[in-house]
Amino acid sequence: MNTISNKSFNSKPLDSRPLNSRPFSSRPAHARGLYLITPDDCDTASLLARVGEVIDQAALLQYRNKAADAALRRAQADALKTLCVRAGVPLIINDDPELALASGADGVHLGEDDDGIAAARSLLGDSAIIGVSCYDDIDRAAQMAAAGADYLAFGAFFPSTSKTTTRRATPALLGEAGALGLPRVAIGGINADNAPALVAAGADLIAVIGAVFDAPDPRAAARALRQAFVA
Repeated sequence: MNTISNKSFNSKPLDSRPLNSRPFSSRPAHARGLYLITPDDCDTASLLARVGEVIDQAALLQYRNKAADAALRRAQADALKTLCVRAGVPLIINDDPELALASGADGVHLGEDDDGIAAARSLLGDSAIIGVSCYDDIDRAAQMAAAGADYLAFGAFFPSTSKTTTRRATPALLGEAGALGLPRVAIGGINADNAPALVAAGADLIAVIGAVFDAPDPRAAARALRQAFVA
């Protein structure tokens, strides 16, 4: 079974301890928190301001911008890496191992249409965090775990305005995936109202875009989402 205890993959504790005070490991109890995904904002100054307001609430930050060209994506990834280093939050790049390498990001998130884990691991090294989308498919999750994934993401659990998908994961899938021994990420239409049920079902991290970045008060929204992890 893959272990990631030696990686720069930290959980955000729900008290005053610093972000990196507890190492992320393959034990789900150490993988609890808010997984922020950036909005599609092509104004880099605006993006940094929006992320900077809430970064201290995050366990992980994923850079995802489908609207940006390659040059802008590189500039934004570089800027977010600096912000994440200051905050002690690992930066994950969506879909693009080459950009993760160039920007010095901590890892990459792969979908089913991206190159596989082996190629990303060869490029980024053993210390990289490699997460994968498993959608509603426990068999894919088992295959990705065996291939060396560091976390498994499931969804969408609820309708989402950020990404159109017909796949619907169920809370029971999170419990079933617990046997794989890797952190489980829930994504898709999650907000402060429905997050607690997913955490209770076994989600170790909850991934959001709009629930934070489209909220009237993003910081308050992030804090409310983190409350799902308070026993």
